[in-house]
Order: sequence, then C-alpha cells, then structure tokens
Amino acid sequence: MLNSAYLCGMQKYKVHGALTAVGMIYGVNYSIAKEVMPHYIQPFGFTLLRVGAATFLFWCYHFIHGGESIDIKKNLPRLLLCAVLGVSANQLFFLAGLNLTSPINAALIMTVTPVLVLLSSALLLKERVTAKKALGIGLGLSGAVLLVLQQGESTAQGGMLGDILIFLNASSYGLYLVLVRPLMQRYKAATIVKWIFLFGFFMVLPFGWEEFSSTSWQTIPPLIWLAIIYVVVFTTFVAYMLNAWTLRYVNSSVVGIYIYLQPIFASFTAVLLQQDQLTPQKLLFSLLIFSGVYLVSRK
Repeated sequence: MLNSAYLCGMQKYKVHGALTAVGMIYGVNYSIAKEVMPHYIQPFGFTLLRVGAATFLFWCYHFIHGGESIDIKKNLPRLLLCAVLGVSANQLFFLAGLNLTSPINAALIMTVTPVLVLLSSALLLKERVTAKKALGIGLGLSGAVLLVLQQGESTAQGGMLGDILIFLNASSYGLYLVLVRPLMQRYKAATIVKWIFLFGFFMVLPFGWEEFSSTSWQTIPPLIWLAIIYVVVFTTFVAYMLNAWTLRYVNSSVVGIYIYLQPIFASFTAVLLQQDQLTPQKLLFSLLIFSGVYLVSRK
C-alpha cells in the first residue's frame, strides 16, 4: 500500500504541489461561486450545471487519453456511495450552504474536514493516528480559525441553515476521501472519477432540473460566465482529478489537511478584490496553517 512514507524525490513534491494547487482552487472558489448565486443561477441549478459539465469533461478526457476497464458489478456499491458523498450530497450541500452563509463562514466550517477524515480513516481503514499528525491538525485548525475569525465577521452573522449545510458538505466530503481511496489505489484517478460523476449527475438531476431550466441564460454577463467556467473547469474537473491522483500516494488524512490552505487563499482573493487587507496577524496565522500541513505530510 502506497503512502507518504514511500514518497521520494520529485514525486513527493508533485503530490504536495498538487494538493496545494487544490487548496488554492477551492479557496478562490468561495468568492467566485458567491458572485454567481443567487442572482444569476439558483444553487441547485448551478449544482446541476457544475456536475453535468464536469461529467462531460471527465468522459471526454477518458475517450481522448484512453481508459482502463473496471469491474462495475464488483465495485458498484462503493462507486454509488462515493457518488452520493463526493458528488451529489457534497455539491448540493456546498452551493446551497454558500448561498445562505458568507464565504468566511463557509471557509471556517470546512476546516473540520481533516478531523472527520482522520476519525473516519481510523475507524474504517484502521489508519494509525500519530501524535505528530494530531499536533499538525491542531496547529492547522487553530491557524484557520484565528485567520477567519479576525476577518471581522462573526460566524453568527451567517445563516444558521447555511452553516449547517456547509458542515454536512464537509462531513460528506471527508467520508468520500476515505471511502474512495481503496478504489484510487486499484485504478487510475480518471477511471474512478468519471464513473462517480456519471452516477452523481443522475442523483443531482431531480434536485436541480427545475432551477436549471428556469435560469435566464441570455441575461448572464460575460464576467459571470467566466466565473461559471472557473467553477466547472478548475474547482470541479481539475481539483477532483488532482485530489483523486494524490490519493494513490498519500493517506486520506494528508489530503484532508490541505483544506486548511483554503482560508489563506480566500483571504488573498479578498485582498486582490480590495475587500480586505493583509496584516501581520494573517501572516502569523498562515504560518500556523502551513506548519500543520508540514507535520501531517512528514513521515
């Protein structure tokens, strides 16, 4: 079984570089997705567009690069469960929750994912939780909480329902990372992701069709279309492919810890949009987050 203890040389840097890229993509996504909803597209309609377009991209990738055969009958129960947790529930909860709460609230709540991943891995996969990993999660969580809270917004300002939906999103995503890993170790990432997104699309379809079909597509301005493309191509297609690939080489808990990078990139996005300022406190809290990532990724 491959894990971070066996990574060496450039492969190790590629894996952790990919996870950092995923953290950046997701961190920026909070502000970008919020611009789309609910004025232009309602959350469930946006989810259907996101999952449907990403499914198309995953299958195009499969036909262009060639795919491997998979025993669907044998793996169907796990594939369906991963489709529920990693696509349908995950995407529906996230966009519906983000529509009701603030990006800062969402970023804060999502930092519970590594804790859920670590607990799920210990219970379901019998992964060993070392003191170093526990310390890394503690440092990362502390930095993320301090970074988000000092933005000047209280978690109480977000809608309670939105916060609950984001927590459910974090829970489903954490379980997905654990349950999908055995599949990723047997098959290529593209092979697994294309199937779980195909199944997930049909699960999302009943929830999102009404909002999708009632969207006034002709009134959407070019800038919002660029935001939609970012959410579909980068946040969904690229991020899922990178996450799936890294699960061949590192534990689910290592992948989960990189969610602590999201508040950093979310803050940088706010600075670039002149919505916030980069302060010494933020740099200090960012250092705590990176320290947590470092400890969890060490042998």
